Amino acid sequence: MNVAVLTRRDMAAAPINRLLKWLAVADVFVMLEYVPFSIYKYLLLPETLDFSYSWAMYLLFHMHFAQILHTASICLTLSLAIWRYIAIKYSDRSHVLCTERRCSIAILSSFILPPILCIPTFMVFDIHTKNVSDTQGSGLVYHLDSNNQGSLYQINFWVHSVVIKLLPCSILTVISLWLIRALYNANQHQKNLRNYSACPAAEKMVKRQHKADKRTDRTTKMLLAVLLLFLVTELPQGILGLMSGLLGACFFKRCYGLFGELMDFLALLNGAINFILYCSMSRQFRQTFRQLLLQKHFARFLPATASHSDSHNQNTMKTSIP
Repeated sequence: MNVAVLTRRDMAAAPINRLLKWLAVADVFVMLEYVPFSIYKYLLLPETLDFSYSWAMYLLFHMHFAQILHTASICLTLSLAIWRYIAIKYSDRSHVLCTERRCSIAILSSFILPPILCIPTFMVFDIHTKNVSDTQGSGLVYHLDSNNQGSLYQINFWVHSVVIKLLPCSILTVISLWLIRALYNANQHQKNLRNYSACPAAEKMVKRQHKADKRTDRTTKMLLAVLLLFLVTELPQGILGLMSGLLGACFFKRCYGLFGELMDFLALLNGAINFILYCSMSRQFRQTFRQLLLQKHFARFLPATASHSDSHNQNTMKTSIP
C-alpha cells in the first residue's frame, strides 16, 4: 500500500517520497521472504525434524537476503534523515543541494553499499554437517553455523554492530535531537508571527507563512517518528552485536540467540508499521490513498476524462508527503 500510494503522480515528484517508496520496497521484500521461513521453522520443522541440505541452503539464502535488504533499509533511513536535515538547515539552498540527481545517487548507493558491508558475513557463515543416530538408524543432518575461529569472526561482529547498527543509530540520534530543536524553534516562531499579525497590513502575509510552516512541521514530525521508531528497533540489536564481538562466541550462542526472534520481530514491526504512521500523520497520504481506493472501485462508473488531480498537478509545485 505504501508503494501504491507513493508512486502516484502527485506523490512521486518529491525526493523525500522517492526515498520513502524505496524504503517500503526494501521492507516488503524482507517481510515477504520471511513468510516461507516462518512457515517452515515454526509449523513444519517441529513436526518433521527435517534438517535437509535444501533447508540449510534456503536458511543461508534467507540470512544473507534479509540482512542485505535490511541494511539497505537502514541506509535509506539514514539518507532520509540527512536529506531532511539539509532541507531545514540550509533551506535557502535546498533547491541546489536536494536535487533529483542526488536523490537518485542516495537511493542507488543504499542498495550498492549493503552487499559490500555484508562480505564478512558471507565468509563467516556456512553449512555444516553432523552425524546423528537414533532408533531408526544414523545419517547426516545439515545446519547453518559460523566459523568462529580467527579474526574474521570478530571483524564480522564489529562491522555488523558498529558500522551497520550503532553508527547509523548515533547519527540518527543527533539528527533527531536537532529536528526536535527545530520543531521547538518553529513553534516559537509561529507564536511570534501570531503576535505580529495584530497589524492588519501584515495579516495576509502571516497567514501564508503560517500555512507553509505547518506543512513543514507535519513533514518533520512524521519523519521524526520514523527515525525514533527505527532507533527503538535497531539500537538493542547493535548493542547485543557489539557485546558479542567483545565477549566472543560463547555470549553470541548463549545470549544473542535468545533474543534473535525478538530482534526479528522488532525489525519486521519497523517495516510494517510505517503505513499506519503515514496515514495518521500525513493528510496528503490519506487523501491519495482514499482517491486510490475510490478510483479502483468506481472507475468503471466514471466517464473516461482526465482527472482533476492530473490537471492540477501540471500547474503546481512538487510537494512532499504531508
